[in-house]
Amino acid sequence: MAEVEESLLAGVPLLLVRPSGSVRALPTVLWVHGYGASKETHLAELLRLADLGLLAVGIDAVAHGRRRPAGFEHRVTGSPREDAAVFRQIVGDTVAGLPPLVDELLALGLSAPGRLAIAGVSMGGCIVYGAVAADRRYAAAVALLGSPEWARPADDGAWLDAFHPTALLSITAARDSVVPPAAARELHALLAGRYRLQPERLSYRELAGAPHLMPAADWATATGHGAAWLMRFLR
Repeated sequence: MAEVEESLLAGVPLLLVRPSGSVRALPTVLWVHGYGASKETHLAELLRLADLGLLAVGIDAVAHGRRRPAGFEHRVTGSPREDAAVFRQIVGDTVAGLPPLVDELLALGLSAPGRLAIAGVSMGGCIVYGAVAADRRYAAAVALLGSPEWARPADDGAWLDAFHPTALLSITAARDSVVPPAAARELHALLAGRYRLQPERLSYRELAGAPHLMPAADWATATGHGAAWLMRFLR
């Protein structure tokens, strides 16, 4: 059994999901949802991570869930390119708010130092790439169906250097027309040299034949690989 608690830390609405009865600092995974969704969307994944002994922290991205401002017309199109400026701002602003959240989790003794990770789906996967490059405290990261292009700066040399040694797993769908896999595939090719002494900390998987809204079997495969990756590097 797991305990589920709603909270607000560093201005970010959260779901804190942890093993029942846990009183110590835990290895922690921040989980970020997709465009138009909310922290509650992935409660099943949060519960699965808690069952593995982790503190799973579901986050409302900027302009989503409880952070959606009154009067904000959030037009969910299914494709970030149709609202590119809004999408890029949401990604950037959410990334910027994560370091203070990590500070709070550590200061409150909820999260174990050195055993932090971040995972995200679709827009959340885009946020993962920005978060890893912005904060060296993540031991591991999982980007599901995401693209680095929304967080990648034009002058990206220092940005690329910032990924190592975070253990980065990207899983994309070969037939994804919403978030095409090409940018994630290219990022991993560019990072390979930076991980040459620790190649086991960098992995790219592309699910053959899968679309963005993938069938249950492919989703189970993707989340299963993601959970195994997190446990491998947070133990």
